[in-house]
Amino acid sequence: MYGIGEISKRTGVKVPTIRYYEQMGLLQAPDRSEGNQRRYGRHELDRLTFIRHARDLGLTIEAIRDLIALSQHPERPCGEADRIAKAHLDDVREKIEKLRRLETELERIVSHCDGHSIEDCYVIRALSDHGLCGHEH
Repeated sequence: MYGIGEISKRTGVKVPTIRYYEQMGLLQAPDRSEGNQRRYGRHELDRLTFIRHARDLGLTIEAIRDLIALSQHPERPCGEADRIAKAHLDDVREKIEKLRRLETELERIVSHCDGHSIEDCYVIRALSDHGLCGHEH
């Protein structure tokens, strides 16, 4: 059995976050010791490791909740888990594309700035007037 500090250290998940995951229903409320301290077992350690990895990959709490529910039925096909991962991959690709457009626009703005004072600064003017942007971002 692990205390909350030990499970936090083993998983890299901060203590307040562990409590939050309990409140969100991702982790079951643990047993308590006679001194009323939380006591976690191997199952909770594995679950918290799963949650941490999923969060590191950017999955939402709702997606993680769905994946945990699916994991309770190992005999079922994995199509729904694949769908969740694919939807997240699509979201990540969309964000990457948006970041590329932002990068391009910021490069353009910075390259147009040849002023020596704020009064002549293209960066300041472009941020003040969206019309100076090269494209929608």
